[in-house]
Amino acid sequence: MSDVLAVAEHRRGELRDVSLELLTAGADLAAEAGGDLHVAVVSGPVEEFAEDLNREGVDAVHTVAHGDDYNHDVLVQAVAGLVDDLDPAYVLAPNSVNGLDSAPALAQRLDAPLVTDAVGLAVEEDEGDLVVTRELHGGKTEGTLAVDGTPAVVTIRPAEWPAAEGNGDADVSAADVAIDEDGVRTAVTGYQEVAGGEVDISEAEVLVSVGRGIEEEENLDIIEDLADALDATISASRPIVDNGWLPKDRQVGQSGKVVTPEVYIAIGISGAVQHVAGMKGADTIVAINTDPNAPIYDIADFGIEDDLFDVVPALTEQFS
Repeated sequence: MSDVLAVAEHRRGELRDVSLELLTAGADLAAEAGGDLHVAVVSGPVEEFAEDLNREGVDAVHTVAHGDDYNHDVLVQAVAGLVDDLDPAYVLAPNSVNGLDSAPALAQRLDAPLVTDAVGLAVEEDEGDLVVTRELHGGKTEGTLAVDGTPAVVTIRPAEWPAAEGNGDADVSAADVAIDEDGVRTAVTGYQEVAGGEVDISEAEVLVSVGRGIEEEENLDIIEDLADALDATISASRPIVDNGWLPKDRQVGQSGKVVTPEVYIAIGISGAVQHVAGMKGADTIVAINTDPNAPIYDIADFGIEDDLFDVVPALTEQFS
C-alpha cells in the first residue's frame, strides 16, 4: 500500500496548470515509496482531460463523468470511492480554492490525516512515514511534519513542482464508483470575476514587476513604457498595492498571486520571502536593484546592480 492518488483540477472546461505540477509531485513520491501513480479526474470532459493527464510517470488515469464542472459533493464521493478501491497510501490535491474546499471533507470522510500547503514531500527511511515540508512564519523558515497514518491527504502549493511533460502510457479507464445523488447538496450556479480583474497576471508570459524602489506613483510611467516595449504585463510587490498605486489583482506573493511567467523582471524589489514565494517558479528572473545584498539576487538568473531610473529607460529604448 504505497500508491499515490493525485486528484486533478479543472475549471470552466480547462485543466488547470497545477494539475500537471501535481503529477510531478505524485510521480516523485510514488517512485520514492515504491508504488504507482494513479490520477483521478472528476466531472467535465473527462476523456479530453485524461488524454492531457497521460504524462510520463503516470500509471493509471481514472475518470468519473458526472456533471460539467467542479462540484464539492461529487468530487468527495468519487475520490473516496477510488480510495476504497485503490487503497493508496497518499492522496494529493492542489492547495487551491477547490482543493481546500474538498480536501478537508475528504480527509474527514476517510478519517485520514490532512496536511495543507506542502512545498516538499518525502518518505522517511526508518519508519516509512510521509514527511511533509511546509513554510512557516510567513515563509521565513521551513518545517517538516511526519504524518503517521494512511491514507494521508495532502494539498500541494502551486508552482513548487514543474509541470509533468512527455507522453505516457497510462491505463485510462472509467472508474466504477457510485455517486449518491441524495448526497449532492451543492451546485456551481455561475462565476463572477473579481472587480478590477481586466488582466490575469498568472497567465502572463512576461511580467514587469515593480517594488518600493520606484519611490513615487508618478514614476510608474517608466515601468509602463518598458512593459509596452516588451509587450509585457505589469505586476507589483505588496507595498505598491498597499499604497493604492496598482490594483490588488496585480500583486505577486503569498498575499497576492502565484505567477510562473517565462520572464519575470523585478524592478526595485528587494525580494522578501513573501514576494519570492509568488514568483520563484518563473523560467527566467531578471533583477534590477541598487543593493548588491538584496535577497532577490539569490534567485535571479540575471542581475543589474544599478539605478532603476537609469536602467529602465535604457532598456525601453533598446527594445522599442
